[in-house]
Amino acid sequence: MIKVKRFTATWCGPCKVLAPIFSQLEQEMTNVTFETIDVDQHKDLTAQFNVTSVPTIIIEKNGEQVYRFSGVLPKTVIAGTIQKYL
Repeated sequence: MIKVKRFTATWCGPCKVLAPIFSQLEQEMTNVTFETIDVDQHKDLTAQFNVTSVPTIIIEKNGEQVYRFSGVLPKTVIAGTIQKYL
């Protein structure tokens, strides 16, 4: 099982750029679970996953982190990275 966590904040410009990309991927990749976490509302999860900048995306496979990146990447790059772990 693949889970993709996006750590974001309402005040973050790059997060706003990434939001529609993330939504499109969520609609297209129905075999993947997508989760959006606001760092200001979920400080516990932000600390647990050691997120120090937003946006940060963490890809988990079977409950283990297999990939993470911060910033905005093109949709094709993100999709290709997720596909690699399916």
